[in-house]
Amino acid sequence: MKKIIHFSKGFLAAAVISCAIIVSGIVGMAVRGINFGLDFKPGLIEEVRIAPPAIELSYSGSANIRAEATASSFNLIISGAGAENRTEEFAYYKYPTVKEMADALNSVEGISASVVGKSDDSTYSLFVDSASSAQVTGEKYRLYVPYDVDISVEEVREALSSFDGIAIKELGASSANAYQIRLGDTGEENGSKALVDGVTNALGAKFGAEKIAVVKTDFIGSQFSTSLVRSAFLLVAATLLLIWAYAAVRFHWDFALGSVVAIVHDALVVLAFVTWTQMEFSTTTLAAILTIVGYSINATVVILDRVRSDMFTTEAKTFNDVLDSALTATLSRSLITTITTLFAVVSLYVFTSGSIKDFALALMVGLLSGCYSSIFISSGLVSFIRRNWKPGKDSIHVFKHEAKDTHVIQMPQA
Repeated sequence: MKKIIHFSKGFLAAAVISCAIIVSGIVGMAVRGINFGLDFKPGLIEEVRIAPPAIELSYSGSANIRAEATASSFNLIISGAGAENRTEEFAYYKYPTVKEMADALNSVEGISASVVGKSDDSTYSLFVDSASSAQVTGEKYRLYVPYDVDISVEEVREALSSFDGIAIKELGASSANAYQIRLGDTGEENGSKALVDGVTNALGAKFGAEKIAVVKTDFIGSQFSTSLVRSAFLLVAATLLLIWAYAAVRFHWDFALGSVVAIVHDALVVLAFVTWTQMEFSTTTLAAILTIVGYSINATVVILDRVRSDMFTTEAKTFNDVLDSALTATLSRSLITTITTLFAVVSLYVFTSGSIKDFALALMVGLLSGCYSSIFISSGLVSFIRRNWKPGKDSIHVFKHEAKDTHVIQMPQA
């Protein structure tokens, strides 16, 4: 007969240890606070591309001309007093090179277009600096194509190292030289403009002012960031409620309560870890917590399903005997699942950087906590609730048939 491991003897000690970790996390939140990332606090989100200008435009007429770059064409929108309101469209497939595009633009009255980059560069990836005015005037208006030299995200971080709490992420292929830059609000008047100007000037000093194109700029206000924090916590609470409802229907209310307490325990353990390490709490961290919730409930449901099965198939004097039998039977499954998942998560942690590295680290803590809570926290709570359980209608009696060497199972009465 397989040896039964008496996990029930560790329920009380596990509860004490878990309470100590959770309380320390709550104290940490009160003393140090959570290091909310830019996803959850006001600040600047800017998309920047670094590339040399390909074409420089200027306009000497009296009309108003606005430039617009779309996915399929470059457009000049002409309007104003004494001008015929129209849009001149220059499709990339008609003018596939920078030189051909410049020659076509020169056909518009008053427009002067000169090639300042490589004349044979493709126009299909043409873009403009959205931070500058879309109005084409006597001043130089630049059109860009992606740079043919890769600029690493580490070089961009080095150029912006003087900014506190900045987050930089590479967008698309490295050859596109496109980066998303996030900065927290300084709280000063006209702070958003100062942040934009500061980032542009710092990048211009490193790579050349004429090579910096701001593609998109968004500013998150304090009201929106507060609403986002509230929505995140409501999302987690709604997830827990739905899991409790499922487990209550699938098993019994006390089993459901045990499973929900286990996943709340895992979420609080990860929050305690995030608080004391001051890891940035971003939407990536929130995704890690929700992933852990899904993983933990899966492991817990497997164990509780075995507990329910053993209640009808195991001769036991106490409910702890049932738990010990079920936990012993599912131990190898719990360990193998956790260890194999950890292999993938550790690889993510070792071979990635930035927010993905934080995601992997939070997952590692959550996976270990999830394995532990499924065995000790969930089962310990169910054991406490059913401490007066006795074999009876929730169990079976096994009789040895006198005439044959077989076992007859008597199912519980309805």
